[in-house]
Amino acid sequence: MDLEQRIAQFENMAQADPENEMAHFSLASAYTQAGRHADAAASYLRAIEAQADLSKAYQLAGEQYLACGERDKAVEIWTRGYTVAAKNGDLMPRRAMADALKEAGAPVPEVEGAAEPEIPAGAFVCQKTGRPGNQMARPPFRGPIGQWIYENISNETWNAWIAQGTKVINELRLDLSRDQDAETYDRYMYEYLGLDDAKMEEIRSAAQQSR
Repeated sequence: MDLEQRIAQFENMAQADPENEMAHFSLASAYTQAGRHADAAASYLRAIEAQADLSKAYQLAGEQYLACGERDKAVEIWTRGYTVAAKNGDLMPRRAMADALKEAGAPVPEVEGAAEPEIPAGAFVCQKTGRPGNQMARPPFRGPIGQWIYENISNETWNAWIAQGTKVINELRLDLSRDQDAETYDRYMYEYLGLDDAKMEEIRSAAQQSR
């Protein structure tokens, strides 16, 4: 399925079910790949309207506004999103939006009760949440990305993704035997865990260099 077909698929899905935040999120991602930044920002906002605590959508909406030259709108959405991410314990989007606000010359909000937790010595710390947790017994799948998840993502966060992944499959009506649907599922997984394309490329490059 090419990009235009994917856009049409998610447009139809979003129109048929306006409360389906995942359809809007997927549509925004496809618009981003097509360079349709204004459309992408609008779709990320519709995803937020459907699910107000979708931290990653705030981050990405701001990035798309900035790509359109809409700095003030980017700052406004990052400011809102930083507060949401801080309250939810979504460490990676929180840090990304803090960095974006600083780069834009805007203040980072102070969120009461959202300070990063104190970490006991020797504790396993989840890189998504910044909180101590339990390490998985083994990597969830083979390859350098699976190894990174094992070394950086807590078992609690992984189990939370499994529950969210089931929702992704059901709401987007994915058939994981089809390559394009499996790719959609994987994209949601990586975004949930805070792995963007640059980070995954860094992980793969490091694995190749260590061989």
